[in-house]
Amino acid sequence: MENKILIVDDAAFMRMMIKDILTKNGYEVVGEAENGARAIERYKELSPDLVIMDITMPEVDGIQAVKEIKKINSESKIIMCSAMGQQAMVIESIQAGARDFIVKPFQAERVVEAVKKVLG
Repeated sequence: MENKILIVDDAAFMRMMIKDILTKNGYEVVGEAENGARAIERYKELSPDLVIMDITMPEVDGIQAVKEIKKINSESKIIMCSAMGQQAMVIESIQAGARDFIVKPFQAERVVEAVKKVLG
């Protein structure tokens, strides 16, 4: 079965980069969202196997979105993306229910490794 992935980042080029890495490694990107509010809507629509979510976004940030998605599905799998020096936010998102995190700028191997680990 294909693993369906939802990518959430307010920067279109970041979404494109992640999508490119995932697609090249045989994963299916079923949707994208540009902020946490959209992420929650898209999650309900698509029920993806995995969400890759940026922490810092306008409107609803990643941490808030994780909490909301966890309410929809407590088993949801989420990997956070953070810029350097956001350790406190990373810890907060893990406490909110994220399974792992990747740091920007992305290294393709690290993205794939995190995805494999979380999807099992």
